[in-house]
Parts: sequence; C-alpha cells; structure tokens
Amino acid sequence: MDFLNEIPLFVEVAQCLSFSRAAAKLDMPQSSLSRRIRTLEQALGVQLFNRSTRQIRLTEAGQRYLQRAAPLVEEARLLHDELSGRYARPGGVLRLSLPVDFAYEFLAPLLPQFAAQFPEIVLEMDVSPRRVDLVSEPFDVAVRAGMLPDSGLVAHRLLQSPRYLYAAPGYLRAQGAPESPAALAAHRCLPLAGTTVWRLTAFGTAETVAIGGAFVADSPGLLQRLAVAGMGIALLPELGAREAVASGRLQRVLSPWQAEAVPIHALTTTRLLPAKCRCFIEFLREQAAG
Repeated sequence: MDFLNEIPLFVEVAQCLSFSRAAAKLDMPQSSLSRRIRTLEQALGVQLFNRSTRQIRLTEAGQRYLQRAAPLVEEARLLHDELSGRYARPGGVLRLSLPVDFAYEFLAPLLPQFAAQFPEIVLEMDVSPRRVDLVSEPFDVAVRAGMLPDSGLVAHRLLQSPRYLYAAPGYLRAQGAPESPAALAAHRCLPLAGTTVWRLTAFGTAETVAIGGAFVADSPGLLQRLAVAGMGIALLPELGAREAVASGRLQRVLSPWQAEAVPIHALTTTRLLPAKCRCFIEFLREQAAG
C-alpha cells in the first residue's frame, strides 16, 4: 500500500500538467517528484503521462486514474482538515468557475460585503462560459445556470431567478407598451441565440409567441444592455435586471406574464465541504433571498 503516498503527487502533477509547477506547489525537488511518479507507473504497470521536452499530457489510462483519484485525495484532505480543526475556520484560496453574466451582474456588487465578512478567504475567479472539469482542474466551486446534465457532481441550489420582459422607458414611449403576449409580434424583441419563441405564463394559462429582431446574442447580459439602450424588449432573469429596474433604466413589460425560472446551482465534487466553500454558498443563498 506504499503507492498511496504517490497518488496525491500524481493528482497535483495531472492538474498542473507540469512537473516543475507541481513540485513548487508541493515544496519538493522536481527530480524527486518525477522519480516517485515513475515508481507509481511501474507499480500500476501503465504509463500515466506522455512526456516530451516541452510538455506533458495525460494518457488515456492517466485520465481514468485521475477521475477516480482526485475525489479520493480531496476527501482525504477534507477529513484531515475536519479532524485537525481547520474545517470550521473559513480561510484560504477559494477557486471559482463563474458564468460571465452571473459574475458581472450578481456577484461583483456583493464582493465588498463578502470580503468584509470573510477577510481570510481569497477568491480566485475564472469568469468565462467554459465548463470546467471540477475533477481534473483545480476548482473548488463552479456556478452554473440552467438545467444541469447528469455529471455525478453535487449540486447545491442557490436560487431560482424568474424571467420577465423588460424594455427601456424610451423604447416604450416611442413604440408603446404591448398589451398582450400576441402584441409582441409587432415589437423589436431581443432573443437569446437559438430562441425563436417565448413561452409565457400568467393567470393559469400559457402563451407561445414567435419572436424575432435585429439583434440575437448568447449572453443575457448583452441583451440587457441592448434593452437599456432602447433597442427592444428582452426576456431577462429578474436577478440580473434588478439594478437596472431600480435605477429606472428598465421597466417591466406585460406584468404578470413571465417565463420559466432559471435555476442557478453551485457544483462541487463532494458534500463534505471546507468552511470556505460552505460560507461562499450560504452567502450567495442569503443575498439571493434578501
């Protein structure tokens, strides 16, 4: 069972894809790290890395090994932290993967409050539409909006954001406000990419409206900016539009008609979370509820 000591070393190298960077993080000589990975490969009887003078890459066997080994190493670390007392203290680096609109529209205004409440937590944020692999990449939490695929990850519900129709006051003065869902056909609408209809509900009934417009985007944040600029009517998550409504730059249209709410989750690889993860998730839940 001596090879168990090598598994955390393998996980670090696999996540860094660099012996030098992994050795620096582990505070050990690169030559010793390379030798111990070779020892692990010999014990397994397979090659875990393809090595060249410029880079290393996981082999197919290495990828399979990482998928199983990384959660085990993380669980062991969390158990050690819990028993040693560090589990209860929120601190350290918290690595986050965040959708662009969520980061800009919802999280960014809350960061001063979070920093004041948890001064020992350092946030490292990857803000992009890229769906990171929590098992093979060094992230603690990934925030995702919409329906989730069956990935084997643990999903922590943060909030449900209802979606309403919004337009700028100037647009409504110039074009008039629609009085029914069917009237949207005569307006400039701002759909998400791939969307040709809006499904709206109110009064216990549902309406499906064909929509079109001169602008289509895959970002609710961009559509919101277009709506603020008076370019049409947008179907937006209430959470993101809240500040623009409060400042008078947008106003709701066709109330109480609304679309299906967007669920937002925080994804982790385990339910046994360190304090920094638990505090971040609970903080977001409290802010969304307030």
